[in-house]
Amino acid sequence: MKRTRKAFLVPHPPLIVPGIGRGDEIPATRDAYMRIAEEVREENPGTVIFISPHSVCYADYFHISPGTSATGSFGAFRAPRIRFSARYDEELARCIGVTAEKSGVHAGKLGERDAELDHGVMVPLYFLSSPRIIRIGLSGLPLIDHYRFGMCIREAVDALGRDVVLAASGDMSHKLKTDGPYGFAKEGPEHDAFVKDCIEKSDFKSLMAVDPALCERAAECGFRSLVILAGFMDGVRTQARVLSYECPFGVGYLTAAFSGESGASGGEASLLPVLLAERKARLARKRDTNDPYVRLAINAIERFVKTGKIMAPPASSKDTPAEMLEKRAGVFVSVKKDGALRGCIGTIAPVRKNIALEIIENGVSAVSRDPRFPPVEEEELESLAYSVDILSPPEAIGDSSALDVVKYGVIVSCGNRRGLLLPNLDGVDSVEEQIAIALRKGGIQPSEPYALERFEVERHR
Repeated sequence: MKRTRKAFLVPHPPLIVPGIGRGDEIPATRDAYMRIAEEVREENPGTVIFISPHSVCYADYFHISPGTSATGSFGAFRAPRIRFSARYDEELARCIGVTAEKSGVHAGKLGERDAELDHGVMVPLYFLSSPRIIRIGLSGLPLIDHYRFGMCIREAVDALGRDVVLAASGDMSHKLKTDGPYGFAKEGPEHDAFVKDCIEKSDFKSLMAVDPALCERAAECGFRSLVILAGFMDGVRTQARVLSYECPFGVGYLTAAFSGESGASGGEASLLPVLLAERKARLARKRDTNDPYVRLAINAIERFVKTGKIMAPPASSKDTPAEMLEKRAGVFVSVKKDGALRGCIGTIAPVRKNIALEIIENGVSAVSRDPRFPPVEEEELESLAYSVDILSPPEAIGDSSALDVVKYGVIVSCGNRRGLLLPNLDGVDSVEEQIAIALRKGGIQPSEPYALERFEVERHR
C-alpha cells in the first residue's frame, strides 16, 4: 500500500506572528509558510508532529510531551494575549516511545519540566492548524541517534496507520551579520549554504557527514530537527524543495518541503546501514593512532570500562617517550562521541609522579566521574574519540590583552575558586567569551575581582 510522507523544515521567528511583529518583516518566510499551510490543508492530516529545539531537552533522551493537551502563550515576547491550546495524540506519542525503546533509542514521556508550548511549536502552529499534535524535543545524543529516532517516528506512524505531517522547527545560523544580535562567524554562511545544498539535492548522506564543529561555530538550532526529519523520510525517494531563505536580522530562516511515497516500487533502500558503516570506518581511523599519549588514554579507559580496574603505568620502552615517565605536568583528557563532548577531566598542575599517571587517572575520571555525563558504558567504546592536552606551567598576566583564544588557555581565580578553559576550542571565538566561560566554570561572578593566568598546551589527538 502506498502512503505519502510529507515533512517540512520551518523556522520559528516570533516576529512573523501578527501582534508580535507586523507579520511582514520576513516576507519570503511568511509567503513560504502560507504555501506550507495550503499543502497541509490539502493533506488534511489527523496529527502534526512538531520537533522543537526549545522543548524539553536531555543529554541522553528524546522527550515526548505527555498528557492530553497543552497551552502556551507569547508572554515571553511581550504578547501574552496571543495564546494557543492543542490536543495531544496520546496513542501515537506512546507508540513512538515504545518503538524507539525497542530500537535502542532512549525516548519517552518522563521528565516533563515545562508543560507549556514553546515558541518552536507555537510559531509554526500559528500557520499549521491540526486536530491533534505531538511535541518532541531534541537531545544531546549523536546525530545518528536523531536519524534513527526519525525512523522510529515513521515506524510508529505506519503501525497505527496515521495520516501525519512532520514539522521540523529550527533556525539556521545565528551568526550571519556583524551587527546582528549574535555577531558574525565565517562558519555561519558556510553552514547555511551547506544545508541548502543538501536539501536541494535531497542529499541526506552528505548532511549526516557534517563536521560538528561547523554546526557549533555557526550557532544554529535547527540542524538536529532536520536530521530527525531525514530519518522520518528514510527509505523513500524524497523530493525536497527549498521554499525560502532569508536572514534580515543575522539569523538564517530556511523553509523547505519534503515528500515521497512509502510502499511504492520507486522506494529506496534505507540509508541507515550506509551511515553506520561510514561512522564505524571514520571512528576506526581516529582510533588507529600512533600517538603514544592518546594510545595510553585509550588503553587506560578501555581497561577501566571493561574491567573496573586501573591499569599500571607503562614501562620504559621504545614506544613510550621518556618525558611521559620522567616529566610532570597538568594533563586534560577529553572524550568525544560523534563530535559531542562525552567527558573531560584534567589537572591544572601536576599531582602525580609523571605525565603517564596523569593521563591514566584523568582518562578514567573523564569517563566515570565527569558530573555532566553518565559513566561511559562498554558498548560506547567503539564510538569514542580522544585527545590529550599537556599543559605548560601557568603564568600570571595583567589583563586580557595578553590572551589569544587559539594559542592560550585561561585560568581565572577569585579566592579559592578557579575556572579553566583550554585553548582553541570549537565555538569559542573571542577572549571575552573564553573568560566568561571560565568564570562560570569557577562559580565566579564577572563583577567580582579575579586574577588571570594563561598557559599553552601540547595537544595530542
